[in-house]
Amino acid sequence: GERLGDANKAYGKIPANSPLYENAQIQISINLDRMDRSKEGVARLRALARQYPTSVETLTALGDILRGRKEYALAAKEYSTAINLSGPPDARFWTLFYARGMCYERMKQWPQAEEDLRLALELSDGHPLVLNYLGYSWIEQNVNLEDAMAMIQKAVEMRPNDGYIVDSLGWAYYQIGEY
Repeated sequence: GERLGDANKAYGKIPANSPLYENAQIQISINLDRMDRSKEGVARLRALARQYPTSVETLTALGDILRGRKEYALAAKEYSTAINLSGPPDARFWTLFYARGMCYERMKQWPQAEEDLRLALELSDGHPLVLNYLGYSWIEQNVNLEDAMAMIQKAVEMRPNDGYIVDSLGWAYYQIGEY
């Protein structure tokens, strides 16, 4: 906590006319969240978003903090605004679709979640986190089981030391009755 406070003091010294200002303010907000001062971090990011109305980065950070605090509807709204600002779907912004897809999944809005996760999978060129999340979600719903298993197995091959992904594979085998 103390280090984050020190970091924020340093970030706070960056003047508003510096090209690094916006990024420093985002970092301060993320650190405030890590220090259990999320409300302050969110308020700062909302003010920053008014100051930089076309900033995808500020809205992404805001969405991430809200999602981390299980405010899925509010997070999805921020991600949607960021997606609209980022233009046509682009590989650089696959994480926005992934994050919003997770929010929709948590909100039990599966058609929207699946659409975002499929797009994130395509834009990310098969990132293991997306393979795992979409595959796991399908298994939870007992749909597309063969594809889901293949996706989770591929994610494990790509990230064999990732406990979350390996755990998904175990759960997937259990769900389909392969003990």
